Formats: sequence, C-alpha cells, structure tokens
Amino acid sequence: AWYVPCLASLETLQELCRKENLRCKSIGITNRSLKSYEVEYLCDYKVEEGKEYYLVKWKGWPESSNTWEPQKHLNCPLLLQNFLSDRDEYLSRVREGKALKVRNHIKALKPAIADYIVKKAKQRIALQRWKEELNRKKNHKAMILVENTVDLEGPPLDFYYINEYKPAPGINVLNGITTGCECADCPAEKCCPKEAGFILAYNKRKKLKIQPGLPIYECNSYCRCGPDCPNRIVQKGTPYSLCIFRTNNGRGWGVKTLQKIKTNSFVMEYVGEVITSEEAERRGQHYDNQGNTYLFDLDYDSDEFTVDAARYGNVSHFVNHSCDPNLQVFNVFIDNLDLRLPRIALFSTRTIKAGEELTFDYQMKGSIDLTSDSADGLSPSKKRIRTVCKCGAVCCRGYLN
Repeated sequence: AWYVPCLASLETLQELCRKENLRCKSIGITNRSLKSYEVEYLCDYKVEEGKEYYLVKWKGWPESSNTWEPQKHLNCPLLLQNFLSDRDEYLSRVREGKALKVRNHIKALKPAIADYIVKKAKQRIALQRWKEELNRKKNHKAMILVENTVDLEGPPLDFYYINEYKPAPGINVLNGITTGCECADCPAEKCCPKEAGFILAYNKRKKLKIQPGLPIYECNSYCRCGPDCPNRIVQKGTPYSLCIFRTNNGRGWGVKTLQKIKTNSFVMEYVGEVITSEEAERRGQHYDNQGNTYLFDLDYDSDEFTVDAARYGNVSHFVNHSCDPNLQVFNVFIDNLDLRLPRIALFSTRTIKAGEELTFDYQMKGSIDLTSDSADGLSPSKKRIRTVCKCGAVCCRGYLN
C-alpha cells in the first residue's frame, strides 16, 4: 500500500507511478513514457579510464534510479553549465574569495561538493516552481521573478499568495456599496473623490498629486466610467515586473524592480489577513520572538483592524524596511467606504532605477510631517522587542521599531 502526499508535485506523482509500475494519462505516465528518461539535474562527476562521467538524476524517477553517464551521452548544455557554476561557487566560498584554480585533472568530486551541487539543483527547481505558482495566482499582467544567488534558502514553506484582503470570520471588507459616479469623462463635479469631500488623487499622467496623509478615492464597480478611467489605478494591480530576491546582508528576502519607476507612481498593494487588533496583539507576541512582523495597523480612522501578511500576502510580504525608503503608504477606498478598512497602497517617492530594491519605512506615518511622533495615519503595529535595523541608510535610526 502507498499514499500520495497532499499537494504533491507532478514529478512526485510521476515517481510514485514509475515506482509502482502504474499508468496515469492525466500526469503523462503511459506505456510509452513509463520508461522515458530526461535529465533533471547532474549530481556528481568522476573520471574513469580517461573518460568523464556525470551522475544523472532522471526527471520523474526516484534518486535510487540515478545512473552514471558519459559526457558524450548528455545533451543538456544548460544543466552542465549549472553544474560547473555551482562547483566553482562552492570552491570559491571555501577559499574565501581567493583566486580560484580549478584543476582539469580532478578524478572525482569530494562528497561535500557533490552534496552542495545537488542542493543547489533542488533549490533551483523549487524556486522555478514557486515562480510559476506566483505567476499563476497573480491577477496583474506584470511578471514576478525569483532569484537566490546568496544561499541555499528555498521558497517559504508557510506562505500563500493572495491578491486581495483575506478577512477573518466576522469581518466584512466589502460594505455593500451600490452606487457610483455618473461621469462620462472623469473627473467631473460629482466624481467619487469630490463626493467624499476630497480632490482627485491623480494628475493627467495618472501620477499621484496629493500629499501623504490624504486618502485616495477611486471609481468603483458601480461607476459609469470604463476601465481606462484616470481614477482607476490601484485596482488594476502593479504594472511593473518585480523580482523577489535573497539579500546578502542578513535581511532575508527582498523585492527589486525590473523596470524604471517614475516618481509618484503606484507600485503595489499591501494585502494579507484582516484581523482584529486584539488578535494582532496576540500574534504580535509570537512574531516578536522571531524578530519579524507583518502586522500593519489600519488606523486611518480607528485602531479596530490590522492586516497580517505573515502567511497570506502578495509580493509586498517580501518588501524590506528602510529608514530612507523609496515607497510611501497611502489609504485607498474603492468598493469599500468603511473608514476602518482602507486598502494599503505603496507609491514611489522618487524615480527608482531598474534593479533597485523597493523599501518602505515600517514606522511610516500617513501624514505630511513624517518626522512627527504624533502623526496619525497608517503604521505597522508597535512591537515589544526592539529589532535592529540593517537598512544601511545614512539616516538609519538603528531599529525597525
């Protein structure tokens, strides 16, 4: 008897079928493919009688089926390149940056090197699967890439990608709005921002024109205007391709943009579970012990609710803190006008170059005076244990909280 683990990957299911000699058309295991072989990655290297051999992990086959194959039989230049690159990277790290001289007459790799190469190969596959999963789940056109050239860390095990708030039981993030503006060409006198008592947040180039601390009221699903309305920005999702990458200074994962972002441009929303402040306090004690927090107080009008992006979130889950950030927080209202439950939008404070890391201030206030300790607005929950800041900014305060 055997069982299939929950959420098993296609490769795992294929391995189980081959191990038990089962056929399953839906996952590509037929009589014809049951004995097919495709190189998944290379595990080891040796030289015997003057011939080079590589230990091959076959895709869809268990590791017990690995075989030594002569190099001339391998038609996988990219996998071979990855193998050699991982080998050289390991040797370089062991020698602490000294000049690397790889001998061409090596007869076999040391077990530690082969083990590292296999771990890197498995990590590369896991990150590729994670990238594909993120891009399947996102609801915007821009791509999400994943990169780790720093360590052997793989995808987070307990993180689930969502595109919008995930309310806890008893919390309604949609207040049943049934009306919208009648504008034929927004903005007009009766457009959504003016009805709420505020000015339109965007200029003709669809860039932010209001000061921090002021809310954004976008047109909603009941408005007469179409999708090209200049007052529909945040609801369309991030327009920029972003990369989740592993930082090299102990800050874990971070996010960088793959495209140039102009000043006052919408970059992304901060989403997660919407919970009560009481529940946030309970969870905060646990997060404090880990030295992390993903709690964001929705305190635009009151301190009743908090967004927790620890387990459920989008790319913003991985955005790091900086005391000199390039993103600013704004409160947004679209299909929910409940002042206790604004959406959280991050806009650029300056031009951000392609390849630059995205950051926001975890103590950032939604007011015009960012230096004021008494400023009201949107800010992460206060923590009881002080966490050392590693942002590296000239104006670094020393702590995240």
